[in-house]
Amino acid sequence: MDNPRERVLNTASLLFHQQGYNSTGINQIISEAKVAKASFYQHFKSKDDLCIAFLTSRHTFWFSELRAYTQDSVTYTQDSVSHKQSILAAFDFIIHMNNKENFRGCSFLNILSELSKNQSAILSVIQSHKNDLRKFFAEILGEGLLAAHIYLLFESAIIESQLFSSNELVLKSKEIVNHII
Repeated sequence: MDNPRERVLNTASLLFHQQGYNSTGINQIISEAKVAKASFYQHFKSKDDLCIAFLTSRHTFWFSELRAYTQDSVTYTQDSVSHKQSILAAFDFIIHMNNKENFRGCSFLNILSELSKNQSAILSVIQSHKNDLRKFFAEILGEGLLAAHIYLLFESAIIESQLFSSNELVLKSKEIVNHII
């Protein structure tokens, strides 16, 4: 069995993802993780600290999966065909995650919508994740308007697919990418 910190983090990850950050209480996490309250506070000073740990873990998992998914789909070379395939594979990754996670969308944006102005530490983690995503597209396409365009299309595809519980707009986004690259 996992240690108490891992049980709390795994439980919070599921609950934050399924219920949302504000709808998930510390007492529910403690109960479902089967840890003592003192054990929770030994590992996390607050719910916000737990959220930061969750987002940090999610960031690592999500980028590892994205990179594996895009690398398995194409071979990286300097030609535009491979760049295009990489970007298209990234959109396929959205479809994969939607199917795997039942269209729950982006954990980072879901939590962003629940933050208050005084939760700047959580906001900083979210901003860092999104900056890394922008860098991911810039690594493939180079700095510039095209990478920014693809990033914005990618983000909107995630949001719209969550909103409508459908991959239809992700597929349309792939068609757009196919035309602009």
